[in-house]
Amino acid sequence: MLAPIALFVYNRPTHTRKTLAALEANTLAEDSEIYIFSDGAKTAQDVDAVNQVRSIIREPWKFKHIFIIERSQNKGLANSIIEGVTQVVQKHGRIIVLEDDLETSVYALQYFNDALNQYEDQEKVMEISGYMYPVEKPKKLPQSFFFRVANSWGWATWDRAWKHFNPDVEELTKGFTRKDKKAFSVDGSENFWKQVKQFKAGKINSWAIRWYLSVYNQGGLALYPRYSFIQNTGTDGSGTHSDVDKVYRVELSKKPVRKFPVIIEEDPLAYDAIKHFYKNRKGTFFERLAKFLEKKLLERRMRKVKH
Repeated sequence: MLAPIALFVYNRPTHTRKTLAALEANTLAEDSEIYIFSDGAKTAQDVDAVNQVRSIIREPWKFKHIFIIERSQNKGLANSIIEGVTQVVQKHGRIIVLEDDLETSVYALQYFNDALNQYEDQEKVMEISGYMYPVEKPKKLPQSFFFRVANSWGWATWDRAWKHFNPDVEELTKGFTRKDKKAFSVDGSENFWKQVKQFKAGKINSWAIRWYLSVYNQGGLALYPRYSFIQNTGTDGSGTHSDVDKVYRVELSKKPVRKFPVIIEEDPLAYDAIKHFYKNRKGTFFERLAKFLEKKLLERRMRKVKH
């Protein structure tokens, strides 16, 4: 039985259509059920865009069955995903999770379902990540491998793993040592612990950092593909936590994954490759300055469009 897809949409009609069109082109789309969660408008200015999105999701997309859940009020991305994932995974035992700004390879659903079958009974495997970073020399990596970070850009899991999700960040970080913080941040190369502190300070409301904490505390691992099955099209300033950043752009995989690791442990080559990407993704000082100015320019343009 194929895993159901949960797609979370809000107020971006162009992104939503692109996401559904790519997903519909998947090899297993016509045999897959999809739950589409449409969040309610947060402000009066969002009503029109939310209604446009709701018209798009009601079009005759080619899936086995489409379940549409329209929220009358705005739950916000974090609450919407936590509630939606819990609802679907408890019913079906497994789930594939996508957001409205994720474009899939035609083999994405095959990858997710093959991996879900492969590791169904392996407690240590807690997530299947569809996204893979654009690391240097990816050909040196296995077709698929394990890495500690639970990625939120297109993923899949089982009810047995999601049961460990804890929304309480204080409880999740209780007893965290300096060694834990370093390991959680991949040897200090990425700002995951900074995100935890931002969440505690009320600056962000991320479900993803709490999911990664939940996986980390269980000693869990996520499966990654050598080449990404997911492209994030939302790093254009249009999303809740998006940024103007081309560094995460990838080429979608044109082949399915045929080999999955038998030994369930973090791959050292992949760890080093991703750590190197984390450390060097921001570029030189002048490259970072150019990105910052580009971001501010786009934000100014978007404010002018809204007003």
